[in-house]
Amino acid sequence: MSIAIGDGDGGDDGNNDLYFREAGELITGNPSQKWPQNIEYLSGFGNHFSSEAIPGALPEGQNSPLACPFGLYAEQLSGTAFTTPRNLNKRSWLYRIRPSVTHEPFQPRKPRHENILSEFNPDNCSSTPNQLRWKPADFPESPTDFIDGLYTMCGAGSSFLRHGFAIHMYASNKSMENCAFCNADGDFLIVPQSGRLFITTECGRLQVSPGEIIVVPQGFRFSVGLPEGPSRGYVAEVFGSHFELPNLGLIGSNGLASPRDFCAPTAWYENDDHLGYTIVQKFGGDLFTAKQNFSPFNVVAWHGNYVPYKYDLSKFCPFNTVLFDHGDPSINTVLTAPTDKPGVALLDFVIFPPRWVAAEHTFCPPYYHRNCMSEFMGLIHGVYEAKAEGFFPGGATIHACMTPHGPDSKTYEATLEVQEEIKSSLLSGNLVAVWFEACAITGLAQESSESNFVDLRSKHCHIYLESTFCSSSYLSAHSWITTSMRAYPYK
Repeated sequence: MSIAIGDGDGGDDGNNDLYFREAGELITGNPSQKWPQNIEYLSGFGNHFSSEAIPGALPEGQNSPLACPFGLYAEQLSGTAFTTPRNLNKRSWLYRIRPSVTHEPFQPRKPRHENILSEFNPDNCSSTPNQLRWKPADFPESPTDFIDGLYTMCGAGSSFLRHGFAIHMYASNKSMENCAFCNADGDFLIVPQSGRLFITTECGRLQVSPGEIIVVPQGFRFSVGLPEGPSRGYVAEVFGSHFELPNLGLIGSNGLASPRDFCAPTAWYENDDHLGYTIVQKFGGDLFTAKQNFSPFNVVAWHGNYVPYKYDLSKFCPFNTVLFDHGDPSINTVLTAPTDKPGVALLDFVIFPPRWVAAEHTFCPPYYHRNCMSEFMGLIHGVYEAKAEGFFPGGATIHACMTPHGPDSKTYEATLEVQEEIKSSLLSGNLVAVWFEACAITGLAQESSESNFVDLRSKHCHIYLESTFCSSSYLSAHSWITTSMRAYPYK
């Protein structure tokens, strides 16, 4: 008997291209395109979701019945310890055609991937307090998928000790074929800068374009397709923590990233044979492979709160000052991976989106700063407000712990020339910059410190900041303070 399981592209687009599954084979009528455009998602962040590709595939009343519907296997995927408090506990139940344990033993992957780190120590990385900047990396010339195109830029800590983070970048020109990737070390937050990604996971499929992000939690198997050709971008990885929405505090109950705008996949499965299918598992920073004869994307139904999800950065609701001074960049936090210390993140994911600037008598670019945190920045598109030149989309910068940083000379001079004429303005209408802020001092991977894309010009971007000090000009320069106090008297 054959079972019709739905429109081939997963969307309500009026097409009648049904997938039929019979005797383990895939039969299509009106074959759908390989990369469907319209994919249905579940809305919410941290919700307990339920999804079925076949109605009735989820067991009723229990998680692990003696016999699951349709002869499926029940399998739990836990993202936290069993005894983690309920409000923090993360797990999902997957109902699959074959259990994921059905594979040959793992073997070290050959050749070894030399450019991925999950342990950071003086033997495999270096450290420097200097500001660093990288030009955008070229796309590879030979066929390179997401796994082989992944390389570590910096990080700290240890995946073995379950505390730390890594910042990677990737550049690929080939879809993953007959293989899936599984990260046993931590969560991946993937930020494509160029080229759309089509990501298949055990919970379903997600399409991720530049300007969007996807989080693939620890332990999920996934495959990355490239429907538009080459892609590159940024990847943040956290060990021993999971990304959460930041607390809003005095902002109130609304603003920043809204939970309703996060999208989780709906159940989708395949049941055709895949001889020699390879599972590539990242474990302690090394890659291991195991063979099996079926796709890992054979989950017919699932429920739980441990699930991959994506987010459209254009839906972020930013906050800004409306009278004077420049707010701290933490006001633009999208997601945070917390530590046990209140208010201190293992890693924050922050964006600088288009927004209105209405502060008066204020130097509006980011202020000059030294910070106990370490900062890694990337640029999706546009011109970053603190760097007039030299920082290009696809490039990257690092500001180490307590290393001075701030606007370059041209930005500073240009701001002083026009700032007093501007009452309010839309700041960089096409800007999307991303920023990873970490609590630890970062170590630089060899791949990044010795890269041909290190921009040696960046060390000169502040040398033309000359002294403009004049003791007699202080009162006139700050006369606006008394004016403002008269305009806005305190009672």
